[in-house]
Order: sequence, then C-alpha cells, then structure tokens
Amino acid sequence: MNVTSTPEAATVFVVDDDPSVLKSLTRLLGSAGHKTVPCGDAEEFFARHDPGVPGCLLLDLQMPGLNGMEIQKKLAASGNPRPIVFLTGHADVSTSVQVMRAGAANVLTKPAPEKELLDAIAEVVAQDRATREASDAVAADRRRLESLTPREHAVFDLVIQGMANKCIAAELDIVEKTVKVHRGRVMHKLGVRSVARLVQLADRLGLC
Repeated sequence: MNVTSTPEAATVFVVDDDPSVLKSLTRLLGSAGHKTVPCGDAEEFFARHDPGVPGCLLLDLQMPGLNGMEIQKKLAASGNPRPIVFLTGHADVSTSVQVMRAGAANVLTKPAPEKELLDAIAEVVAQDRATREASDAVAADRRRLESLTPREHAVFDLVIQGMANKCIAAELDIVEKTVKVHRGRVMHKLGVRSVARLVQLADRLGLC
C-alpha cells in the first residue's frame, strides 16, 4: 500500500493593528484552509514568528511602532525573509514601488475583494513552498557530496570538468580501472546515473 504524504498546511502570519480587521482576515484565511498566526503589531509578530514554518506574511503597511516597510527590512536583515503581501488602506504608488522593489509579492488596498486576496495568498504560498523544496534539495545534495572520500571527491572534480577516465588516471597517478571504481561509487553516493546528471548536480551546488 502506497502512502502519499500531503504538504504541510501553509501558515499565514497576519499583522494588523485593527482588531476587527485581524479577526476578519483570520476567519477568511482559515476558511480557505490556511493556518493563521494573528499579530496586532511588530513586537508580537517577531515574538511568534518561526522562519522554519512554510507560508507567508499578510502585512498592514501603516501601524504604530514598526510599520510594514520596517518589518520587511528587519526580516530581510535577519536572513529570514518571508514572502509578503501588503494589505493597506494607505497605499500610494511610491510606497508600493518601494516595497515591491524590496521583494514584496503584492500590494492590495483595503478592503480587497476576498477572491483577490485569497488568490494572492495562494500564489505566494506556492512560491514559498517551491523555494523551500529547492533549498531542501540542494541541502540534500550537499550532504551526499560530503559523504565522498577525498579520492572520490578528486575523481568527482575531474569528471565534472569533462575529463575522460584515462586522463583522470594520469592526473591522479592511478590505474584507469581504479578510476572506474571510484567513479561508480561517486555516482551511487550522489544518486545519479549519468555524467550529465552529475554535472547538473554540480551546477546546482555552484561547483561548475
């Protein structure tokens, strides 16, 4: 029997200083299947924020204390940026351009139509999930690469440079048969079946 794992439900961190808006957004997002973490200001958000949780940030632009743009900057500076949809009643073109250039996914004006808001959230949640999956894949590739012995790593480096087995043998002062053994072990440990896939893996890791 095959067991298929379902993706973890996305968490939307909702930050708005208006309690009624916060309650309304939390209810709407919950009805669409999202987990929510409602926060009344920046301080509460940073106290409750978990960078490891997949999802996005639905952020009011104008608030007491740190405003939306300042929260965006602080997240970026922390090394834990998160996809952001700004939802505000005080948007202007200049501000919208600034937050979009800083990496915001969207800027919606209150009161945004429910479908427009939910579509925007769904889009950034999908982007966040894809980014996290790609990051996880690279991390797994790095772990596999670290499992190579020094000799296997040397063979790996020369293979991705396009060198033939005979040339690798001469370069490492070993016999060609030994090169083939090491090359086979490299392919097995890295989970690839062709040199082309090996080069693709090296490219993902920034090694070529």
